[in-house]
Amino acid sequence: MNGFGNQLKTITLMSILTILVVLIGRALGGQQGMVMAFIFALIMNGGSYWFSDKIALTMTRAVPLSREENPYLFEIIERLSYQAGLPMPRVYGIPSGQPNAFATGRDPAHSAVAVTQGLLQMLSREELEGVLAHELAHIRNRDVLISTMAAVMAGVITTIANWAQWALMFGGFGSNDDEGGSGLAALPLIILGPLAAMLVQMAISRSREYLADSTGAEIAGQPYGLASALAKLERASSIMPMQVNPAASHLFIVNPLNGQRLVSLFSTHPPIGERIKRLQSMNLR
Repeated sequence: MNGFGNQLKTITLMSILTILVVLIGRALGGQQGMVMAFIFALIMNGGSYWFSDKIALTMTRAVPLSREENPYLFEIIERLSYQAGLPMPRVYGIPSGQPNAFATGRDPAHSAVAVTQGLLQMLSREELEGVLAHELAHIRNRDVLISTMAAVMAGVITTIANWAQWALMFGGFGSNDDEGGSGLAALPLIILGPLAAMLVQMAISRSREYLADSTGAEIAGQPYGLASALAKLERASSIMPMQVNPAASHLFIVNPLNGQRLVSLFSTHPPIGERIKRLQSMNLR
């Protein structure tokens, strides 16, 4: 998808999530609640644009890595960045044994790549290059911003819904018919809002993963390292838990919550088998 297409997709999907926040606000607090929710959504949208990398890295407990700590990793990322025509991103580590990775940032000049400890321990060099090339493809395709913004807004919607649920349980919302807001009126949105936010995340993630797979294979010069890595990552994620905010799960190359059966029913990622099949059918000669 070209830059204009991604901008249009960003505006459309973020508008949907913003409308969800506003509707929940109106249902809870009437006209005043709707205005407050709209202002809150604008602040979160603006904040997630300018600080998307910091937000994503905080949500995943990532910490900065230095070249001295891991020259092997830096050498690979530096070479692949050159091949992709990108500036060197900042590099972060995630304290988790599950092999996984993600990229974030509002543009290539403000980008970062984060990898787990398990990724560095379990993959061969060719497989690691495939995964890192995939993440750099996200940066080159300029689709990491929309993913982080969606994660932030989905987290906001889920948080508001959780607050509202507790408030309803303890009688925090009374009738407010004059302004059109009440706890009972908000109940459908409280239940369906987080589900709708998750569906928007799914729409974002599934299309971008296929594109990043093919672009990453081109950057790495071959598709087989990534295909092999995806198979390993899927097996590991199903048996090795990872503590991560569910709202940020779609940022990763493989869903880090695969071990949670209920979450897997609504996976934000396309099937690994289909991704591997597409990679193996690529001919880059």
